[in-house]
Amino acid sequence: MFEIFNETDKEIIEIDKLQKYMEFVVKKLEIETAIFNIIFVSNEEIHRINKEYRKVDRVTDVISFALEDNPDIVYEDFRLLGDIYIAVDIAYDQAIEYNHSRKREVCFLATHGLLHLLGYDHMTEEEEKEMFGKQEELLKEYGINR
Repeated sequence: MFEIFNETDKEIIEIDKLQKYMEFVVKKLEIETAIFNIIFVSNEEIHRINKEYRKVDRVTDVISFALEDNPDIVYEDFRLLGDIYIAVDIAYDQAIEYNHSRKREVCFLATHGLLHLLGYDHMTEEEEKEMFGKQEELLKEYGINR
């Protein structure tokens, strides 16, 4: 189960399509009992979050806070994954920069954030290949192409 929140004053274009896509991803990854949130924020808010929690003084497109990183918290019937923060303005700017739709960029960032919540990372070349391969596989299977 997941929820999508818009904490900006902007309308999130095609949020219903993101909802349907993420339902597909949850089923495909077999995490139907997992709980997480996707939260759209402003550039200023993601900058604040990045600076406060990651000690990185700049804006970014997506940040994930994985609750399963804490080994002291164990749930038996469900997984409490965490939160995915997406900077909506950066997402829309990147869609133009990469020459694809806003829908694709938002779905890409949500997938990226979810994979981080599930333990994927891209610190090494091998990890990056695995994570980005999984992202592209999910997007393509759903029909979201560049």
